[in-house]
Amino acid sequence: MLDLLIVGYIACAGFVAAGFLGSLYQLVTSQPPKFNFAGETVTGFVTGVLMCVFAGPFIIMRNAIRGRRIENRPVGWLVASSTIAGMWSMCSGLVVMNIALIVAGYA
Repeated sequence: MLDLLIVGYIACAGFVAAGFLGSLYQLVTSQPPKFNFAGETVTGFVTGVLMCVFAGPFIIMRNAIRGRRIENRPVGWLVASSTIAGMWSMCSGLVVMNIALIVAGYA
């Protein structure tokens, strides 16, 4: 049972990181984040890829909710998108938690 709680906590940490990065991107650029790697320089391209890697769950959920509301997509589409975003959040949350533990001096 404890393992399940830890996995849930890690997934929440990943989704919070995704939401933070997505909102920060929208604040800086005045447009919502999307899966677009169009960078004019190598640094811009790498930054775009890293942003999409960590903000991916936020982008997926935003698109899924908009698709359900505006385009009347089926509920199964929303469930599938939520599952993908949840698994992605768990993976990115694991990276975020490892970085946090390294910064705190526990690893």
